[in-house]
Amino acid sequence: MSQRETWATRTGFILAAVGSAVGLGNIWRFPFQTSANGGAAFLVVYLAAVLLIGIPVILAEFAIGRRANVDAVKAFRNLDKPNWRFVGAIGILASFWTLSYYSVVGGWVTRYIAGSVTGNALAAPESYFGAVSAGVPAVITHAIFIAVTIGIVAFGIERGIELATKFMVPSIVVLLVILAGFAATLPGAGEGYAFFLSPDFGVVAENWQSILPAAFGQALFSLSLGFSVMITYASYLGSDDSLYADGLAIAITNTFVGVLAGLVVMPLLFAQGVPPGEGGAGAVFIAIPTALAELPGGGLVGQVIGVVFFAVVFIAALSSAISLLEAVVAYAVDTFGIARAPAAVGLGIAGFLLGIPSALDTAWLDWFDGLGVTLFLPLAVLAVVVFVGWIMGGEAVDELRRGSSLGVGPAWLWSLRTFVLVVVLVVVALNFNDLFLTPETGYYIVPAPLQ
Repeated sequence: MSQRETWATRTGFILAAVGSAVGLGNIWRFPFQTSANGGAAFLVVYLAAVLLIGIPVILAEFAIGRRANVDAVKAFRNLDKPNWRFVGAIGILASFWTLSYYSVVGGWVTRYIAGSVTGNALAAPESYFGAVSAGVPAVITHAIFIAVTIGIVAFGIERGIELATKFMVPSIVVLLVILAGFAATLPGAGEGYAFFLSPDFGVVAENWQSILPAAFGQALFSLSLGFSVMITYASYLGSDDSLYADGLAIAITNTFVGVLAGLVVMPLLFAQGVPPGEGGAGAVFIAIPTALAELPGGGLVGQVIGVVFFAVVFIAALSSAISLLEAVVAYAVDTFGIARAPAAVGLGIAGFLLGIPSALDTAWLDWFDGLGVTLFLPLAVLAVVVFVGWIMGGEAVDELRRGSSLGVGPAWLWSLRTFVLVVVLVVVALNFNDLFLTPETGYYIVPAPLQ
């Protein structure tokens, strides 16, 4: 049996994990979720969720992955807890499920790169989004995007994922900083900043039943938790790395990029007169081309910036997509002994087929996204919290102590067993109520018909 792959450098692991977290979850999903859930009020709850829930859970997934040194399902056999394999299985399912529609959105971005070159995306943003977001063209770009994802994962950890993300993550940050500077010059930017950065806590008090699960789900989604991605990535780590430092670096960088994306998108939305809560999944794809079309210097300036911006959005989407596919591929390689390249091709094609309904109709994409974030992720995280907090226990604390002299392991374990567990249970209960007991929000049970 060949030796299992590892990260070539610690920086490579951190950038790969950050790349998984910093993707469409931050640049696409975070701004429109914030807009739909009260702006700054949502942001405050989201930041609290990252600090109090996200960081403890990311350390829990790291502890499982590095301790077992194998994929997210087989890990529980290596930890002498084979009856808990369902924990990893839920995460693998969530990764595969999310990849299917995530790739569709990545396909939209490929069309926007081309549309920025020709100027078509900037000339009529709303009609352009309608033309590229559904139907046969969306299926084709979905196929292109997932093919690129397959190619990177097939090359392996060091020569594929690590090499790619070392370029991807810095590019994302640099371009977002530049674009945030541009957004600050737009008329209406101040109103956008106020909506995004000045919380009205009365909104939280009135709408906590919707804001809490939405912010929690976004925190999980943007940190790649519940997908078994962090379990998988940590399984390639060496024993001398500090999981505390790595987890904190990933959470901070991810949150910084999410807020930075909001500082770009919110001023653009308000500058174009898009009311808060409207625009949905297409908000970024409509508001930004509209603003770029109005840049001084003529259409050519907007086209150039549009090409660069959507190229980086493509990179962000790709960095997350490869982590979702990698979690599934690692399972196939470790459990069934399948070679990496055929596993990546076969599972990538399966993900493409599952994503065809989302490519044909955005109503299906909304259904896939809602079911994944509302059901699969919270259940996967709940299972991780229970396992690490109450079953793995001191063994997890010992794992965190490897490579670090910090003595906060017992406090972290206590937080998992009490506060984190209670919050996750509350969110799961709220989501269950929305999905199955509330007719007006329970549409996730049956997808909308294709149009």
